Amino acid sequence: MKSNSSYPILAKEGWGIIGAAIFITLLVWWLIGGFISFIFFVLLVFVIQFFRDPPRAISQTPHSVLSGADGRICKVQKVENPYTGKEEILISTFMNVFNIHSNRSPIGGTVEAIYYKPGKFLNADLDKASMENERNAIIIKSDEGPVITCVQIAGLIARRIICHLHIGQEVTRGERFGFIRFGSRVDVYVPLNSEVLVFVGQKVRAADTVLALLNPQEEEKPETPVEAPTVEAVEVTEVAATADAAPAAETKTTEEKTQQQA
Repeated sequence: MKSNSSYPILAKEGWGIIGAAIFITLLVWWLIGGFISFIFFVLLVFVIQFFRDPPRAISQTPHSVLSGADGRICKVQKVENPYTGKEEILISTFMNVFNIHSNRSPIGGTVEAIYYKPGKFLNADLDKASMENERNAIIIKSDEGPVITCVQIAGLIARRIICHLHIGQEVTRGERFGFIRFGSRVDVYVPLNSEVLVFVGQKVRAADTVLALLNPQEEEKPETPVEAPTVEAVEVTEVAATADAAPAAETKTTEEKTQQQA
């Protein structure tokens, strides 16, 4: 396991909200006090725990696709990837409001494309959330060859998807790249020849749990090029054609001499 501790323990995406919550809580306590201030204090604790982002041990299993989020596996199914048009395996992770909501790269590689799609804010645990909710799809070509798609999906409460990546950027396995606020979902599409290691209902941890193992040796092979005829073969063909033409020319000359003598 490799540890990733380059980020603060509280996600930067929540600093403004945490600051506002602290200010409001102190203001209520100062002006009102009593039970109401206690309620605001409980809400403050909830906000702080939601934006927690502790260091995470990153799995170094060879050819592995890691979970992009903390949560529960809600779907494992063979589907058509709407972003690549290929038939692949979809692995979905649902995050409730008590999970850590930082998103991490399932693999190391290069960002080939990013597609943002506005949409609804249905319960992210529903199957149709993958195609109807607001979402942000990131296509990454792995260092080992295969391409995977990681999709951030907003949920019923989540109204903000944050992604810090850009096209052409190099990412490392388990690298933190984004955040989704207050309950959401992350879909990961892997090639059909991958070995899936998780099941529906299983709890997973971002950058730690291995979702699947890639099989780079069975990637699409380039077509075998058609061999051009060799120089020797061409020369032999020309010589043969000349040899066939010679008797015909000789026969024609003999016939002409006979006619002249007659």
